Amino acid sequence: MKCLDDVKNSLLTVMEQVYHYHAPDVNYPYIVWAEDGGGEQVNADNRVQIQVIQGSIDYYTKTEEDPNIERIPAALNTAGISFSLNSVQYEDETKAIHFEWIFEVS
Repeated sequence: MKCLDDVKNSLLTVMEQVYHYHAPDVNYPYIVWAEDGGGEQVNADNRVQIQVIQGSIDYYTKTEEDPNIERIPAALNTAGISFSLNSVQYEDETKAIHFEWIFEVS
């Protein structure tokens, strides 16, 4: 789906360490994105006219005030991708800060 390519390509403008579904053993920081399912849709004449795909973008860093935290939303805005910041968590086990955005594309 081209709309999912738009998500990947927008994230690649932020950094090279962008992975789909799962990251291999890599150094911080990195991004993992994945489509999770369908979002809202428009139905007419007994058919789906517009199907929205919803997914998540997870950014892992060990740097406080990491500039990519602002670059990721800016890249999504530039690409015309709808998103919202869903959560920010500190992970005790890895000592990483984990940002999660939810996106929707069609």
